[in-house]
Amino acid sequence: MGKVIHLKTNGQRATLREAQDNRQLVRLWRGELEHGSFCGYVGGVGREFFLLWVVGDGVSYDGMYIMRHRDISEFEAPDKHAGFLEKALTMKGIHPTPPADFPLDDISQVVQAAAAHAPVIGVHVDSEDESEVCYIGRVVSVDDEGFNMQEITPDAEWLREPSFFAWDEVSTVSMEDAYATALLAVAGDPPPLEQGTGDGFGRAN
Repeated sequence: MGKVIHLKTNGQRATLREAQDNRQLVRLWRGELEHGSFCGYVGGVGREFFLLWVVGDGVSYDGMYIMRHRDISEFEAPDKHAGFLEKALTMKGIHPTPPADFPLDDISQVVQAAAAHAPVIGVHVDSEDESEVCYIGRVVSVDDEGFNMQEITPDAEWLREPSFFAWDEVSTVSMEDAYATALLAVAGDPPPLEQGTGDGFGRAN
């Protein structure tokens, strides 16, 4: 059984790096943001963020999430069900393949690298009640203050005007998860953007 660690110490990055080096299947909680947990393999550790190659509830690959260190409330390494999960993944021919040298030191690096890696990404922002709201789309431009993204609505329709996100409001970036992949498959290629201010939000997913 894995040991649950309350990660509020300076050793958090070292603990994540150890799990990465040992290729341990881990589980983590972010108690201030959601009730559930994430299970997966640590794919990289940076100064502000880390990358988790996620195993979904159906024991399958469910994308990669880049999360802030400060949001982790508990961490279990290895996951207490790692024996079963790893055997099931092997039987399905699923092997963790996180990208090498993914930049994780600041959010600007993360967003631009994710946009280069996947056709659409999930951008999770802090809401007023401290939970996360997720927007899915493609990054179309960046500047010193933030970035513009053309979003896909929950009905798999592309918005025609970009939405602006400030760097400091982004808590998590996801890519290749099943929901975003399904939205893109239904939405198809994005239409050209109309001239707009780019300073509003579209529809949260």
